[in-house]
Amino acid sequence: MALPQPRPGVLSIPLYEAGKAQIKGMSRVIKLSSNEAALGPSPAAVAAYAPLASSLQLYPAGDSADLRSAIAEVHGLEASRIICGAGSDEMFALLCRAYAGPGDEAIHTVHAFAIFGIYTKSVGATPVVVPETDLTASVDAMLAAVTPATRIVFLANPNNPTGTCISKSEVARLRDGLREDIILVLDGAYAEFVDAPDYDGGFDLARTTSNTIVTRTFSKIYGLAALRLGWAYGPKAIIDCMERLRAPFNVTKAAQVAGIAAVRDQAHVAKARAHNNKWKGVALQRLRGAGLKVRETWGNFLLPEFPAIPGRTAAEADAFLQSQGIIVRRVDAYGLPNHLRMSIGNDEEMTALLDAITRFMEGRHG
Repeated sequence: MALPQPRPGVLSIPLYEAGKAQIKGMSRVIKLSSNEAALGPSPAAVAAYAPLASSLQLYPAGDSADLRSAIAEVHGLEASRIICGAGSDEMFALLCRAYAGPGDEAIHTVHAFAIFGIYTKSVGATPVVVPETDLTASVDAMLAAVTPATRIVFLANPNNPTGTCISKSEVARLRDGLREDIILVLDGAYAEFVDAPDYDGGFDLARTTSNTIVTRTFSKIYGLAALRLGWAYGPKAIIDCMERLRAPFNVTKAAQVAGIAAVRDQAHVAKARAHNNKWKGVALQRLRGAGLKVRETWGNFLLPEFPAIPGRTAAEADAFLQSQGIIVRRVDAYGLPNHLRMSIGNDEEMTALLDAITRFMEGRHG
C-alpha cells in the first residue's frame, strides 16, 4: 500500500533542538540553556497580561496595529513598515516563502542561528554556509559566496551562539556588495544588549534601501519568550509580500498587549541591560581566571572554550554542571564541540554557575 510521501527534501531538514530544560531526578534546576531574560518581563507587561482570562473567546487584532504603533513610537519607525509574528522565527519563514525556492540559495555563516538553514531548506532552497573569522562573520567570505542563485543573506548581529558582532561600516559594506535583488536580513535578537559605539542595528539601512530587513524579538531582553512575539521592519514592498503569507491572527492578544507594555517600559530594558553588563564583566573575569578561553560577548550569554584535555572537556563540564542542577547549552551541532553556551542569569544563578565552573576547573569534581 502506498503511503503519503513528503515532497523531496523535507525529511533531510534537521529538527531544531531547543535548550534542555530538565534533569532527570531533579525537581529544581538552574536553566541557563536558552538565553532567557535574567530579570523576567517588565512588571507593566505582566499587569497588562493578567486580565486577559475574561476575553479568551475573542480574536486578537489581525494586523497587530496597536503593537506596531507602539514599536514605531519607541524606535522612531513607520508603523506601516512593521510586521509582527510568532517570534522573529516567523519572520525568517515568511521571507524564505516569499523570496526563495528550488534552485535558489540563501547565505549564512557557519556558526549562525540554526533556524536560517532550516527555513531555507523548508522551501526547497539551498543553504550556503560560509566560514567565519575567529567566530565572527566575515563580510569578504559572505560576498565571495554570492552566486546568480543567491536570493537572501542572513546575518545575525550579534550572532547566536558566538556572541560576536560586526560594525556598522562592515554591515554597510556587505549591503553595498550585494546585488539589488538580494535581500539582506539583519537578525537583531540581541541588539538591545549591545553598547559598542560602532554598532548599528540596521534601521537606517532598512529605511533607505529597497532590499534590507531588520528582525527583532521580544523573547530576549523583554522576557516574553513564552508568548512568542517578534517583528520585522523594512521596505513596504517586502513587508507587503510577507503580510500576504502570514497566517490570520498570527499574534495572540496576550502577546500584543504584553508587547505594547514591554516596549514602552524602556526603564526595565535599561535595568536588564545594566544587569547583563554587570554579570558579563564578572563572568568574563571569573572564567578567564579559571583558565578558560572566552571572547567578549554582545548578547546575554557567554561561550567559553574548554580544553581538549581529559577531565577538563566541555562534555565533562556539562555533565558536572548537570550533577549540580545547572543546565547550559551544548553547541556541538553548531560545530563547536569544545564550547558551552551559558546564559546570563540572575544573581543567585550566576554565583552558582561560576562557583561550579571554578570547582570543575580546579579538579574538584571527582
